[in-house]
Amino acid sequence: MSDTSAVIEEGAKKSGVLWVGLDRPRLAWHAWHDGAIYLVTGGGEQRLPGLDQLGTVRVTLRSKDNGARLAEFEADVHVVDQAAEAEAVAALAKERLNAPDSEHLTGRWARESTVLRLTPRL
Repeated sequence: MSDTSAVIEEGAKKSGVLWVGLDRPRLAWHAWHDGAIYLVTGGGEQRLPGLDQLGTVRVTLRSKDNGARLAEFEADVHVVDQAAEAEAVAALAKERLNAPDSEHLTGRWARESTVLRLTPRL
């Protein structure tokens, strides 16, 4: 594992939020799973307009302790087949705080939301 990938993994695991470069930098909660960042948009979840249409996106990770920039990198954007990547979706659901329907969360996502995988380009 390179130093850069180690910093990205550590930063993504320790902080539950990151910034994605869309029309403007947008704050998003996420989960780190199996070498990638997973996040959800739409259907009552965070709004990340147009992210699912991009091939790559700029990601900024900041320190949970002091807000300093830990890493900034390009990531490939992939729409997740939620049934095929159920383990990753479950890991993401586990990170969802204060969900009004936590026991039915993944079902709602399957109907209403888009789950995305951001794979760091190293």
